[in-house]
Amino acid sequence: MDCTIQGCSGKYEEQYIVHTARHNERIVVIDNVPAEVCGTCGDTLLSSIAMQRIDEILSDGSRATGVVPLYDFLAQ
Repeated sequence: MDCTIQGCSGKYEEQYIVHTARHNERIVVIDNVPAEVCGTCGDTLLSSIAMQRIDEILSDGSRATGVVPLYDFLAQ
């Protein structure tokens, strides 16, 4: 599918991305999220199914598979 960003001539490609969200005052990182990513500008589209699954994951924090370090740019 052609990219929907005005002026971009790229095409969307299926990829798995790392999705980062702020939820309940915490930063949550979700790996291997299926998405459509423009190979030219990087615009990213998530399907409604992927968004529903992300909502499910965020509402059930007990399924976290690991912890990642968080650095505060402003505190450095």
